[in-house]
Amino acid sequence: MAARYPVGQRLRILDVGMGQGTQALRLARAGHAVTGLESDATMIKAARESLAGEPAGIRERVRLIEGDGRDTGVHFLPGSFDVVLCHGVLMYVQERDAMLAGLARMLAAGGLLSLLVRNGDALAMRPGLTGDWPAALTAFDSDMYTNRLGLSVRADRLEALTATLAGIAAPLHAWYGVRVFTDNVPNDAELPAATELHRLLAAEDRAGRTEPYRRVAALLHLCGVRG
Repeated sequence: MAARYPVGQRLRILDVGMGQGTQALRLARAGHAVTGLESDATMIKAARESLAGEPAGIRERVRLIEGDGRDTGVHFLPGSFDVVLCHGVLMYVQERDAMLAGLARMLAAGGLLSLLVRNGDALAMRPGLTGDWPAALTAFDSDMYTNRLGLSVRADRLEALTATLAGIAAPLHAWYGVRVFTDNVPNDAELPAATELHRLLAAEDRAGRTEPYRRVAALLHLCGVRG
């Protein structure tokens, strides 16, 4: 977003599957008008509680809706948003391409569709680096994996998503790897000291933009632009 839009431009953003609203609030604090769409009642309750603690100027920039990302056409008119975010959601959706087509319709011309997905071309990396050889060998021939919630969900491949984005008139503009070096860090690990954290993030950012490292990242961040 920072690379595509001028500093200070106020964007209309739809965050699909917003969870507890961390990303939506961050964008609202930056001055954008954000609509959060979430189907899980517990998550949207947490988001509302977090929003209630924000200053009035930020609260008025956020709209929270309990709903499913597959039903955006029920809630919004086509072309209603400059940016649509769908991060960590597609792995739970069976009809992936249909949902993406619906999200693309929500974008104004030139709008940005931002996707964060599990990398189906690197599923053997996590078990392999922990020495789980049976799981690593199985992962080479599968697009399914068990996530940190213990759920069996789908990973997506760059080539397939590139074709889908072209087919829904939001062709791939840029893509990055996410979590190249730190995928096996436990959820409850404490953050390192500030200097070390800065170096870690710099290394992840560099690897996520650099061949061949980005291709073995745990996650892929794809950006399509609506024609």
